[in-house]
Amino acid sequence: MGRIGLFDLEKHFAFYGAYHSNPVNIAIHVLFVWPIFFSALLILYFIPPFFNLPNLEFFLWGNHVILVWNVGFLVALIYAVFYAALDLKAGSLAALLCAACWVGSSFVASQLGLPLAWKVVLVIQIVCWIGQFIGHGVFEKRAPALLDNLIQAFVMAPFFVLLEALQTLFGYEPYPGFHSIVQAEIEANINEWQESKQKLIS
Repeated sequence: MGRIGLFDLEKHFAFYGAYHSNPVNIAIHVLFVWPIFFSALLILYFIPPFFNLPNLEFFLWGNHVILVWNVGFLVALIYAVFYAALDLKAGSLAALLCAACWVGSSFVASQLGLPLAWKVVLVIQIVCWIGQFIGHGVFEKRAPALLDNLIQAFVMAPFFVLLEALQTLFGYEPYPGFHSIVQAEIEANINEWQESKQKLIS
């Protein structure tokens, strides 16, 4: 059963899906969205902690990992909680991925150091964003969702590509009828956009 307001998954998914209906563009986003999230957490690692808490240090496969309670942790936590609230099953998996990204990016950041890490982050961000803009310009032929709703696009992107992958690979849907309902909303949104574009041309 659908929810309302901030936790209306149908609304969020339909909005994002209307800008990502081309299979190639979807595949590009599946490939590039999570690396953008990961690399963002990587650079946020170097912001000084604002919690007066000791760092969490442990060894993972013989490597020293230092987790810092800073902005990167807070971002990962907000995303994780929001995704779990949207849909418990897929959202819990997304939350686990957020946690893995935070731990993984913290490890990589501590190994690289800021002088090298920002260069790695810059390359990842440039490559991934160029790839997505190519997906929209060449295959989707529609401007990215972030141009219409920046916050919604950034927040929903990782969860959208995960749901797409789960649906494609395993036929998963948050509840019975979810994808048919959302697909109808997506098609209505696309038709409305095409009509408005046609009016501007004529």
